[in-house]
Amino acid sequence: MTHELLRSAEARMKKAVEVVRDELARIRTGKATTALLDGVKVDYYGTMTPLKQIANVSTPDVHTIAVQPWEKTMIGPIEKAILNANLGLNPANDGTIVRVPIPPLNEERRRELVKLIKKFAEEGKVAIRNVRRDTNEHLKKAEKEEHLPEDQRKKLEQETQKLTDKHIKEVDDIVAHKEKEIMEV
Repeated sequence: MTHELLRSAEARMKKAVEVVRDELARIRTGKATTALLDGVKVDYYGTMTPLKQIANVSTPDVHTIAVQPWEKTMIGPIEKAILNANLGLNPANDGTIVRVPIPPLNEERRRELVKLIKKFAEEGKVAIRNVRRDTNEHLKKAEKEEHLPEDQRKKLEQETQKLTDKHIKEVDDIVAHKEKEIMEV
């Protein structure tokens, strides 16, 4: 039961790290990345469909995202969907491909983005610490109900703390990398 508790805690902590990583992938850095358009949904014959399911999304260079629809009739709806996604991007089409130029970021905007990524990081760390708290509470409860000796509980709490430290460091590393990427001119 106790090892299961630690495995569950680690899985939940990994999930928190993944959420932070996904949130940061959506933040624009001035460099083109297909992840910027991950949340875009297009009206595909009356059904809101993720862009990646109706077009090939690529980055031909660091300042452009190219969207090649599999059906030419979808160029207009794709362009409209990107505009409506409020990403601050202005798509343009040449009849076959929708090109999305990625404008460079100014200094003020870079600083705002750094604040935003730090906010996401703090939310991720709080989630990780909450997992630690829950796990420790379960361990204390197990000790109270006399299923677990005190020395074993303390050892498992130390293991939980090691997991917490490892995952918080992972979040810090992800944030440091993203901050460097944003501040790079």
